[in-house]
Amino acid sequence: MTLNDSEREVRRRMAAHELYTDSAPGLDRLEEERVRGKELADEFNRTGARDPETRQNILRKLFGALGDRVWIEPPLQVAYGNHVHLGDDVYVNFGLTLVDDTDVFIGDRVMFAPHVTITTTGHPVHPELRQDGSQFSAPVRIEDDVWIGAGAIILPGITIGQGSVIGAGSVVTANVPPMVVVAGTPARVLRKITDADRTWTYRPPRTLEAEND
Repeated sequence: MTLNDSEREVRRRMAAHELYTDSAPGLDRLEEERVRGKELADEFNRTGARDPETRQNILRKLFGALGDRVWIEPPLQVAYGNHVHLGDDVYVNFGLTLVDDTDVFIGDRVMFAPHVTITTTGHPVHPELRQDGSQFSAPVRIEDDVWIGAGAIILPGITIGQGSVIGAGSVVTANVPPMVVVAGTPARVLRKITDADRTWTYRPPRTLEAEND
């Protein structure tokens, strides 16, 4: 299908991080891409645990790129799906949400805990600017060997550096350097990852102390 003028302008605005709306008349190809992605995600989510081959075949159709030995647990939600690019040896626990109005790049050996959200799209703060549904999009990049904890949210335009850990429940609003642990809302660097972390032992959770009255 050849792009019309409306579709070319929306894609230009997406690439330039300008405001756009993707629900105007004449955006038939964008709508078809969205529907196709959601249909494939629905099909993937209906597969059985004993049918990994069918799951992999669907993922190859759904994503823009799929590396080797990628494992994704249903359910999976996407905006488009074809803007997502995964490297090798990626593990995704259940409940990943990908708002991929533009590209999401995921490197090798990345691990996702349950219920992570990655969104490439947001809306302007002033209500007058979003009355027509206007939004902006910016790519998200997750480099090799990143571990993302349960319930983390990664916002548009963010890059997470190689080897870093995102704590459970974090809201990532700024770029994360390589080899650090970040956590919180908004996420902040807690510490660097060093050679001392090569020796692992289980550390029981500490007990919170009540504040004095």
